[in-house]
Amino acid sequence: MEYMMQQFTAIYKKDGKWFSAWVEEIPGVNTQGRTLKEAKENLKEALSLVIEVNRAMSRKETSGPVIRELLKLSV
Repeated sequence: MEYMMQQFTAIYKKDGKWFSAWVEEIPGVNTQGRTLKEAKENLKEALSLVIEVNRAMSRKETSGPVIRELLKLSV
């Protein structure tokens, strides 16, 4: 299955010696890093994992025929 490129808003905040990072649109996608670069890399990985797990859980919990389609939204 091919997925389209999606955009999210990343928020970074320096907290002492660490950078906290989270995705504004998806609760639970958060991480930290010692540098801004590390926080950015960690956030991309966290977002990817959350989306992957959410898809897998949705497919596991769905029984019978379903309709799957891309949902486009301009905000």
